[in-house]
Amino acid sequence: MSGFRRIGEETLHRGRVVHLVRASFEGPAGERFDRDLVHSMGAVAVVAVDDAGSGPEVVLLRQYRPALDDWLLEIPAGLRDKPGEPPEATAARELAEEAGLAADRYELLTVFANAAGMTDQRTHVYLASGLRQVPAAADGVEEQYLELLRFPLARVLDAVASGELADAKTVIGLLLACQRYAS
Repeated sequence: MSGFRRIGEETLHRGRVVHLVRASFEGPAGERFDRDLVHSMGAVAVVAVDDAGSGPEVVLLRQYRPALDDWLLEIPAGLRDKPGEPPEATAARELAEEAGLAADRYELLTVFANAAGMTDQRTHVYLASGLRQVPAAADGVEEQYLELLRFPLARVLDAVASGELADAKTVIGLLLACQRYAS
């Protein structure tokens, strides 16, 4: 359905990661309305799968998340904060920085809208395979204390259902990886 038009926007806050604006729109019948929106540079996430053992395992990070004041199990991920860097290159950089891994192959699994009611952020999710060790380079206090672990792909569905895996990008990426490995 068409007929909506963005009229303009006013910056409310510009930070290192978020740009908060009040955007003005016009609806199909000419009605005007405002919405507070968060502009984002976008993000990537990487489902790194190791096939070497008795069954496929994914690389997860146990990382402290200040917004939740909690520790989450997540796939490696990061912001697309280097202008002009292609998403796949950002995925490779983040996998190396956070997990100390590089991959021979990256395959785009999906691109999803994180929270369409409030932000324009989209996350590119990659499947990485052919893993090898490289030097890690923690970026930020949280990354200095993260814990790297291997998680059996066979446990993913139960872990999502129980809430053990609750991070959206992680759930989306791992469910797509499960689908890929089931076929």
